[in-house]
Amino acid sequence: MTDAPRPALTDAPARKALGQHFLFDPSILHRAATAAGPVKDRVVIEVGPGPGGLTRALLDEGAGTVIAVETDPRFAEALTLWPEAKDGRLIVIQKDARKVNFEKLVEQAGATQPAMVIANLPYNVGTPLLVGWLKAGDWRGEMALMFQKEVAERICAAPGTDHYGRLAVLVQSATRPHIAFTLPPGAFSPPPKVDSAVAVLEPLPADQRFQHIDLLEQVSGAAFGQRRKMMRAALKPLAKKRGMKAAEWLESVGIDPTARAETLSQDDFRRLAASLAK
Repeated sequence: MTDAPRPALTDAPARKALGQHFLFDPSILHRAATAAGPVKDRVVIEVGPGPGGLTRALLDEGAGTVIAVETDPRFAEALTLWPEAKDGRLIVIQKDARKVNFEKLVEQAGATQPAMVIANLPYNVGTPLLVGWLKAGDWRGEMALMFQKEVAERICAAPGTDHYGRLAVLVQSATRPHIAFTLPPGAFSPPPKVDSAVAVLEPLPADQRFQHIDLLEQVSGAAFGQRRKMMRAALKPLAKKRGMKAAEWLESVGIDPTARAETLSQDDFRRLAASLAK
């Protein structure tokens, strides 16, 4: 670890347009840093480091390399002044995370095992980033991501529950998620209007991961886009595009055409998506 003193965290105000809400409590930050397991000697990706509270916790916990992706130049420039940025343990990328080639960054960092993704995600980009990471190759390992509590509940939801939907189907096709802990609005500056939660996503073994997430996204999106409808109605437009009748398609993979999306299991959605890959 670097012995030189680090600069104080940047005190620039959060920008609402960027969905910024910052954490400063060291105990919470260290808990988040290790929620997915030890980070010692690992390559860790952090999106939206802001002032650097979580970045500092990750470095203090012994992360081998932290790749911090920050679109706000105020914070990106300040992080480049840290001693760890000068000795290579902290790599600062000033760019919109949605446009970053994470696999290339992990490769350039010399990772010898999948990179961890640990971040207090900006509220306005968290979900699209997560879906992109689910489609990633072997470079992506354990994830500990801070979301609005409702989003975290949707990620972890089981069939038949109010929060079960497209996001749960996608996340659980590639990972085993759980909520590590929740945080009230007052833990952040500025405080958001809702509670937050850290969701830990453990990668499924390779032989259990679903390989056609793009197709699963299409099927689950259509199914839950009209969740009050029976599946034969909800999937009718998608089936028509592919020259099929929705009821016959559903019956061919053993699903009742009159069922509703929230009653279908992960395996049901996998069978539907896999049938489109043939």
